[in-house]
This record gives sequence, structure tokens and C-alpha cells, in this order.
Amino acid sequence: MASQQHTTGHGQLRGLKVVEFAHVVAGPMAGSMLADQGADVVHVEPPGTGDAARGMGPKRDGVPLWFKVAGRNKRSVTLDLRQEAGRAVAHRLVAWADVVIVTFRPGRLRTWGLDWDSVHRINPRAVLLQISGYGATSSHADEPGFGKMGEARSGVVHLTGHPDGPPVHTGFSHGDAVTGLMGAYAVLAALHRRDHDPDFDGEWIDLALFEPLFRLVEWQVIMHDQLGAVPQRAGNQLAVAPAAVINTYQSREGEWITVTSATPRSVRNVARLLGLPEDEFATTEQQHAGRQRLDEGLRDWIAQRSTDECLAEFVRNEVVASRVFSAADIATDPVYAEREDIVTVEDPELGPVRMQAVLPHFRRNPGRIWRTGPDLGQDNDLVYREWLGLGDEDVADLENNGAI
Repeated sequence: MASQQHTTGHGQLRGLKVVEFAHVVAGPMAGSMLADQGADVVHVEPPGTGDAARGMGPKRDGVPLWFKVAGRNKRSVTLDLRQEAGRAVAHRLVAWADVVIVTFRPGRLRTWGLDWDSVHRINPRAVLLQISGYGATSSHADEPGFGKMGEARSGVVHLTGHPDGPPVHTGFSHGDAVTGLMGAYAVLAALHRRDHDPDFDGEWIDLALFEPLFRLVEWQVIMHDQLGAVPQRAGNQLAVAPAAVINTYQSREGEWITVTSATPRSVRNVARLLGLPEDEFATTEQQHAGRQRLDEGLRDWIAQRSTDECLAEFVRNEVVASRVFSAADIATDPVYAEREDIVTVEDPELGPVRMQAVLPHFRRNPGRIWRTGPDLGQDNDLVYREWLGLGDEDVADLENNGAI
């Protein structure tokens, strides 16, 4: 069981210094990926209120749960960026850091001296990850943006749902989370160049919330450009290059199972399982022509059997399938346990809590979870006194003025 005591020497990024002027999901997700691999990440929050994420989501006995995961492995400091004294400390954090993460609108960043020109002047070798709704170079740069806006603008929501239904968002912070992942990847790319280029002069990563998901749908732009076509919602099928078998089906108990077969051999396995003549599904053309027959056959076959019976038969017949997992299924699944994908961490308020492990797994030098999300301002003394070298009088003045 992991404790709240930081242990150095764990993870691929130990020694990397990161400061987050970011809130809620996208920027903090990028920082979380770095913190899980051993980086020292300082999460800067407004005094009194803290990051809005602290109050979001479910609670147990009044204790918010989401931030216990979202803020894990980070240092929390309070800082009022509206005050000149607070901005002066922010600039000292920029000078200390290797990586600076910001998620405020460009105009506000300029006011606070946390825009690219200011960061680069303070710390010429810093990598700045700037996440905003529309990007710093857009005519919409100073408009607010959230992840769901990014999902809609990316084209992904247009493709999600059934043909006769409305566009559908996923049930979690999809756009924000993917932006955080791409942001962390971009930071590491910039750090690689820093470590190998003697002429490195800092880097500005300018990332809009719609761009990561937009990049992942590889075919939509070239398809429209070359064919004049606009892909449409196709339910559980892929909007382009649909597989012969891909859908969700209900078992006898009403549980959902997904089945997918995309290669000729795997489709023939489905036909054999259903008792259909394999020679009628020998070629890709035959398989696509017989999609409805396979889909209806699977629907009837699964509806007559229990979930466990279906899954066992799928394994025997080399048909790729899975129960559609809920959180309860994940908590008891042997594969998650074998992979050590869920770990128990000791939390000062809640006691032992279970959460996702550090992923992906590094087998030689893994990251670890050494704390859950900290209390607001829990690390003010450590960061301001020990890491930045502020004196007692300076810290007292900041406290008295409400700047921290």
C-alpha cells in the first residue's frame, strides 16, 4: 500500500521540475502523466477556493473523490496571480521549472506575465505547454473553451451515435483527457530536443482543445478533400471501412457484449460458431455482403445464452469479444488484477482507496503513487521556503496579504 511519503528515485522523469498554472482537467492531466513518472509537479491554485476540480464529482462523507486521483503525486501551493506579489512568486516558479503548463486565455496570460514571451525571457530553456480552447494564433484565441467544445469541433461528436439519432458525447472528459495526453507527449518531445540540441532556446507548445481528437481521426480530412465525402454516424460500426462484424449485443441476463471481427479468418470463425456455411463468407466481398445476416445471427445466438456461456464459446471459437465493462466489472476482473492496473493508496481522509495504477507499466524503472491529491496549499512551505529559497519574512508577508 502506497503512503503519503515521497520517495525519490522512482520513475523515468525523476528530477524533472514542472509548474502547473492550470485547472480542472486538460493541463492537470498533462502534469499528472509527468508526475506519475516521477517529475516534481507543483500545482498552483488560488488561495481559499483552490482548483475547481476539488469540488467536482462524487463525494464520500463530504470528501470529494475525483481530485484524490487527479491531484495525486503533485505538490499543491496557493498563489493569487491577481496580486503583483503573487505574480512575482509565479515568475520565480517559472525560473525554477523545466516545464511550465498554462491553461488560461492568452490575454490573461499576458497580463500575468505567463505568456510565451514572458516565460522565455524569465527562463530561456523552459518548455511552455499552453492549452486553450482555440489556440494562441486563432482569431478566437481569447474566447473561453472547454473539452466538450473541443470534442464537437474535432469532428468526433459528429461521428458518434446512431444514424437516426443525435450526435453523442462520451460520458467522461474525453477531449480534455486526450489533450492532456498529447500535451505530455509534446513536452517529452521538446525535452528530448533540449537534451540533444546545444542550441536549444526553449519551446512553446501551443495546443488547442479540439486538435488532439482531430488528429486521431486520420481519414476525415483526406476523405473530404479527395472524394468530397462527409462521413456520417454509423452506430457501433466504423464510419469508414466498416468491419463485417462489430456491434454490441444483449445476453440472456440483459448484459451487454461487444463482438468484433475485422479479418477474413475471424469473420469465418463467427460464421462457423453460428452454424452458417463458411464458404459463403470466404472473401471480403462476401463477408461485407453478409453483414446483416451475421449481425442478426449473433443477436439471436447471444440472446439465448448467459454472458459467461457466450464468452466461453467465443474463446473456444477464436471470436474476439468482451463483456461491456462497468466500474464494478473492472474492480473484480482477474485481468486487471494480473496486470496490477488497480492499486491501493493510503489517503489521510479516506483511509485506503483504490485507483488506477501508474500507466503504462515500465518494468525496469516504474513510476509509483506516493500520495493522493494533497490538501490545498499543503506544500507551500516546502516549495516556497526550500525550493525557491524565500525567507520567513517574505513568506509571512505573502500570507498576511492573502497572496498565498
